Amino acid sequence: MKTRFARNIFVALIAMLSCAAQAQWPTERPIHLIVPFPAGSSPDLLARHIAIPLSKELKQAVVIENKPGAGGNIGTRQVARAAPDGYTLLYTINGPLVTAPALYKKTLGYAPLTDFAPITLVATSPNILVVGNKFKDLSLTEFISQVRAKPGMLNYGSVGTGSASQLAMELFENQASIDMNHVPYAGFPQVMTALIAGDIQAAFMVPAIAMPQVKAGKVHALGITSLEAVETLPGIEPLAKQGFPGFEATSWNAILAPAGTPGPILERLSLVLTAIIQSQDMKETATRNHFTAQGSSAEKLQQLMRTETERWEAVINRLQISLD
Repeated sequence: MKTRFARNIFVALIAMLSCAAQAQWPTERPIHLIVPFPAGSSPDLLARHIAIPLSKELKQAVVIENKPGAGGNIGTRQVARAAPDGYTLLYTINGPLVTAPALYKKTLGYAPLTDFAPITLVATSPNILVVGNKFKDLSLTEFISQVRAKPGMLNYGSVGTGSASQLAMELFENQASIDMNHVPYAGFPQVMTALIAGDIQAAFMVPAIAMPQVKAGKVHALGITSLEAVETLPGIEPLAKQGFPGFEATSWNAILAPAGTPGPILERLSLVLTAIIQSQDMKETATRNHFTAQGSSAEKLQQLMRTETERWEAVINRLQISLD
């Protein structure tokens, strides 16, 4: 009886201490925002812009830690295994969360839908379907017709097997009933060089690389991968409105915490981060980097992760791609 009473007192004491720690969060310990990509990358730039006002609002240091490697999986895995105390957060793009589970079935080391507590969707950006100037006078429908007339004879480029640029094209090929050869490159600059030279005929590319060459007249944009038109990409219609309803293959950034992070901490982070992301300063910064600032609820981010995991898993399994 005494033992049970002592155990109950101990459990109650632990609960009280836990509640007190949550109420005091954050204390003098810095908050580490893990970015699983190199310094100077697009997610790193946006993360650093968020870290400054976040530190100010929480009255605590926010330290950016770049942990690149394995397409973002190394840093993401580190956060999945971190203590769920609000002092380690993840800032990442969608790849490590929605395509990595199907690409690395054996070696990923984390489960995005269960190992993380979503906080907010930061920003989104469409990819652009660009083609060489040989096709500059063609509409999307006319381009598709030419590709269909030469099955397996034209090439598209990507930044690697299993990359978002490859998966977007494979999704498009499937819906358009066309067949092109996949040619992987080390990065988008190399893809663009090959496109201008005529070594490949098409590619899905990020706006930061595609738009300067589109404006210079060196390549032609046929459509974007968002469901709606984007203000920063005037005159380029969504593929979803050009005969491919529901077609979507956007890039996005999000902030998450390890699963098990206390609710009060998640709620405070959500409130503060949403205000920061929806501020005019952040909107302008996102626009300069070809993104649209969001600031969603945790529930919306969780649903986005589920929907995209299912979509890309189907594409990856159909192609039988494995990066283990």
